[in-house]
Amino acid sequence: MASLAQQFTGLRCPPLSSSRLSKKQAKSFTQQKPAVAFPLVSAVAISNAQTRERLKLKELFEEAYERCRTAPMEGVAFTLDSFHNALDKYDFNSELGTKVKGTVFRTEANGALVDITAKSSAYLPVQEACIHRIKHVAEAGIFPGLREEFVIIGENDADDSLILSLRMIQYELSWERCRQLQAEDVVVKGKVVGANKGGVVALVEGIRGFVPFSQISTKSTAEELLEKELPLKFVEVDEEQARLVLSNRKAVADSQAQLGIGSVVLGTVQSLKPYGAFIDIGGINGLLHVSQISHDRVSDIATVLQPGDTLKVMILSHDRERGRVSLSTKKLEPTPGDMIRNPKLVFEKAEEMAQTFRQRIAQAEAMARADMLRFQPESGLSLSSDGILGPLTSDLPAEGLDLTDVPSADES
Repeated sequence: MASLAQQFTGLRCPPLSSSRLSKKQAKSFTQQKPAVAFPLVSAVAISNAQTRERLKLKELFEEAYERCRTAPMEGVAFTLDSFHNALDKYDFNSELGTKVKGTVFRTEANGALVDITAKSSAYLPVQEACIHRIKHVAEAGIFPGLREEFVIIGENDADDSLILSLRMIQYELSWERCRQLQAEDVVVKGKVVGANKGGVVALVEGIRGFVPFSQISTKSTAEELLEKELPLKFVEVDEEQARLVLSNRKAVADSQAQLGIGSVVLGTVQSLKPYGAFIDIGGINGLLHVSQISHDRVSDIATVLQPGDTLKVMILSHDRERGRVSLSTKKLEPTPGDMIRNPKLVFEKAEEMAQTFRQRIAQAEAMARADMLRFQPESGLSLSSDGILGPLTSDLPAEGLDLTDVPSADES
């Protein structure tokens, strides 16, 4: 009976009251306890519990959805009005000239977007990204994620976003650097980028400075100096007036002060003139006069030297005021005429010949000092064997030095 009932569990039957069973059969049938009654009741009970749970969850989701749609801020202590009030209360100063910290989060062809924790993002135009002219912000090292200090220089009326600049900050730092270099009185390099009737314009520390023609040591024209680097010194640094004046002559004079007479330096022939050759010795133009090329007479300089030739020359003298240096290869010749017949030998023996020249100069100076002391014994000074002036010693007579002990210089 139980197996039969299980097979017909899903069948629908009319109510018992409408069946054709007799009252006795019906009573007998109802008094029986079929084996399938309890499993069926249990399945219905479980199904009802799950349905009630699902209905309950559905009601909760519907209520939550309705709250989000109609009252999203209900129960939240920090409202949207509170958020706007906090922005107004803690917002930074957005006046022109204010410096702010920001983080680049996107770069474009014409600039970069910067997050400065304001109500809207700020914009850095490419022309304000660097003190030098660039075509893309990446050339100035600006990439997403870069955190830097900017200065506010304007506002975009279309969306109320702020316009930033890095160039102005770099500009201020460059002026400060120029003032420091002027105080230290150092020589700097400046590239000539322009000219006018009074001088040339040179770029130093990213700032355009003016070099008057009177402060240029060479006789070169403005066109010849264009795109060349010049040694310069600061004459005037005035940020308020945007005035930067430089001097090439002062820088050259400072460099010349480090060139001792008798020093051998390497130079390059720049140009030839009937009276001599102009030699570039490390940014300084020196004159190798025709009479100082060789002991033998040189009738045509072009037969000995050509523009672009590299040679060793000796410093004869320098005029710091006029910025002129006199050079010689004649003093470096082992024998007269070597500069014409065998210039390679002259360059090989240059240091040796220069040392001999310096020794002769030192001996001449020692003799001059000795002569001075001979006629001024009351000065209380004496000349040592090294040619150094000092107090009178017991081994030197008060009447002076016996010049017969001074060896004569040998000509080589």
